[in-house]
This record gives sequence, C-alpha cells and structure tokens, in this order.
Amino acid sequence: MTQTRYEQGMATRRSVLGDAHVDRAEANKTAFDEPFQNLITESAWGHVWSRPQISKRERSMITLALLAALGQWDEVAMHVRASKNTGASPEDIREAMLHVAIYAGVPAANHANKIIKETLAQMEESNA
Repeated sequence: MTQTRYEQGMATRRSVLGDAHVDRAEANKTAFDEPFQNLITESAWGHVWSRPQISKRERSMITLALLAALGQWDEVAMHVRASKNTGASPEDIREAMLHVAIYAGVPAANHANKIIKETLAQMEESNA
C-alpha cells in the first residue's frame, strides 16, 4: 500500500506543483531528507491532496489560508504559484486571505497579501 500511496502522491504533487518543481526537489534530495520527502509525498500528497471529497481549487485555498496563518511565507509563495494548476484564482486567494485576517489576524493576512501580490506579479511577468 505504501508504494501505491507514494505513486498517487507523486502524481498529485506533480499535478499541483508542476514537473519542474518536483524534478528540482527530487534532484536536490539527499540521504538526509529522503525520508522527509517520502513522508510528504505519501501523506500530504498521496493521502490528503488526493482525496476526492473537495477539489484541488478548494484545497489550494485552504492550504494558502493555513500557511498564511502560520507565517510560512516561502510555502505561501510556492502555493500561489501552484494555484495556476489548481484553478484557484487571484480572487479566490483574496477571499481566503480575508478569512485569515478575521480568524488568524490582520498582520498575518497583511504580510501574506504582500507575498501573494509579489508572486502573482512575477507569474504575470513570466507569462508576458
């Protein structure tokens, strides 16, 4: 079952983050962090993100809200970039940040919005 969960996780991870991101992570994997990479591939991507009950768009919005609330700024930027693959629009992300402001605090949402705006601008620039 672990191999199946890993394979499903890798497929979901690639569909959300993109092949280039996953290929970089795999190329940079060492003996030290291989168990961690396997854990997140199997559990986060193979179990949670692969569940059919809610869409990748909804998971993307939830994930961004949680990461912003926790102050995980690098992960916020990564998941904003992933939103192009999940279907979460800038408007969806904005709505999620309004929830962060109310339930986790204005400073967290304010800083997240700064990172989100920068990331969206970079994404738009790279598409131009």
